[in-house]
Amino acid sequence: MRVDDFDFDLPEELIAQHPSEKRDESRLLILHKNTGMIEHKHFYDIIDYLKPGDVLVRNNSRVIPARLKGIKEPTGAVVELLILKELGNDEVECLCGNAKAIKLNTIINCGDKLKAKCIEVKDEGIRVFKMMYEGIFLEVLEELGSMPLPPYIHEKLEDNNRYQTVYAKINGSAACPTAGLHFTKELDEKLQAKGVTIEEVTLHVGLGTFKPVKENEVEKHHMHYEYYSMSQKTADVLNEAKAQGRRIIAVGTTSTRTLETIMKEYGTFKECSGNTNIFIYPPYEFKAIDAQITNFHLPKSTLIMMISAFTSKEMIMNAYNEAIKERYRFFSFGDSMFIDNE
Repeated sequence: MRVDDFDFDLPEELIAQHPSEKRDESRLLILHKNTGMIEHKHFYDIIDYLKPGDVLVRNNSRVIPARLKGIKEPTGAVVELLILKELGNDEVECLCGNAKAIKLNTIINCGDKLKAKCIEVKDEGIRVFKMMYEGIFLEVLEELGSMPLPPYIHEKLEDNNRYQTVYAKINGSAACPTAGLHFTKELDEKLQAKGVTIEEVTLHVGLGTFKPVKENEVEKHHMHYEYYSMSQKTADVLNEAKAQGRRIIAVGTTSTRTLETIMKEYGTFKECSGNTNIFIYPPYEFKAIDAQITNFHLPKSTLIMMISAFTSKEMIMNAYNEAIKERYRFFSFGDSMFIDNE
């Protein structure tokens, strides 16, 4: 399968540079999986498409200010680090700008309170650093780091909380699980009053989610590992829903990857944690989810491949062309799509 099969032309002005004024007033494209029928709504209309007994599963990972700028000692060269994951013992894995200049034992001075020493050199611009700091690491990051907005967003984010979901809890992501940005606490209350159950999993978004596909053949792309976890409570709710034939609806591709990883590994939902590099592309038999809420993704990305596997490449490309025609906003701060199983 060719990566170019998942390409499409997107006018630059449709790349959202800022979030919608109100989270749930973003637009919502409804794609009916069984018929290919498309409807145009707003996100607050999602309540009309969810049923009592449905279980929504969302990723509660919180974005950390993972982008650091520093000075290489002793040359003074400017280096940018993007923290992908914490490894424990004050060690972190980073994606590095100007990575060729960062050798073993290179020290990057990121400010008065933080230095990073390279202790392992990996491929693809990745290095492992020992972080040397005073105080609490997350507090140092909050002071010295910045939010890791994608490179296609050129406008300044006035409120960092708009790059967090309202339910973000567990620190660890290098990018936001953006399908959840459209939810509000008020919408959650309405959904629960209707009889929709909301459960959470954790997947810390790293290079596995947003790394560009550089291979010409889909099958040759290498996914990086990302940490995930599920609680016993969530596992029990999901297993009961499965047994009763109720729908499990994933909010975002990261929730989908978590649920499909667990079902593939264990054949059931269970309390667990680990690292996943699952790569979902056509053809793939989904075992965990029945429907999904997702944003509009980059051309030739693993994310558009995943949702194409859930329906078909032709159906997704048709929906994307319709979204472009209707001037939907794309990517992280853009609009949303609900792929219904009806």
